[in-house]
Amino acid sequence: MKRETMIVAHRGASGEAPENTVEAVLRGWEEGADAAEIDVHLTRDGEVVVIHDATLLRTTGRDARVDALTLAEIRKLDAGIWKGAAWRGVRVPTLADVLATVPEGKRIFIELKEADGLVPALARTVEASALKPEQVVLIGFAAAALGEAKRVMKTCRTLLLADTPEGAEERRAALIALCVKEGFDGLGVSAGWPIDRGLVERLAGEGLELNVWTVNDPVRAKALVAAGVATITTDRPGWLRGKLAAKVKD
Repeated sequence: MKRETMIVAHRGASGEAPENTVEAVLRGWEEGADAAEIDVHLTRDGEVVVIHDATLLRTTGRDARVDALTLAEIRKLDAGIWKGAAWRGVRVPTLADVLATVPEGKRIFIELKEADGLVPALARTVEASALKPEQVVLIGFAAAALGEAKRVMKTCRTLLLADTPEGAEERRAALIALCVKEGFDGLGVSAGWPIDRGLVERLAGEGLELNVWTVNDPVRAKALVAAGVATITTDRPGWLRGKLAAKVKD
């Protein structure tokens, strides 16, 4: 039986709310997302916080690295005003803050950034949460960091991320082989990949699933659903689900 493609809120519902905040993740759940995707970094005092960039400049205006500040210092920064006045006062959350929002039956995709000590801190935070292992999916571009996470958090699924290959079949084959070798559960690829049912079935033959990011075009999303991809990550989960349900052509 064909499994229904899941919709993942990219950095929460980041099209409507400040990315990688509790507010954005909650908006994703409100819009019916099956999962939320977030990014994590480690603070100077070893706390896991949810933010995409290694620096705080773009989303808080503070020109400093995340790992150069303590959690208390980061908590003072405004991570919402850049998105609009309505979001003034929104804070950079900890991973624990975000995990506490995940409803029963939903998943959280956590993108690991390379940092000494991140995996052990991540594992402790997830273990201390109320989430079941099947609700947590670990993703990342760095095979070494993802492999470490797989060894430490054995019951969580792991997906290797890859950006658009330059038309190289050899590159795709190498990524698939790497996933099999490292025991990862699948690939997460950018929307620019040439994706069809043949690729999905090729991966399935190796026991791997295919996840696609970041898709905000309903025509592209419809084609990906037809190909049988496992998940589609989007900035606008509610809007995209509505377009797919309506079988919109634009």
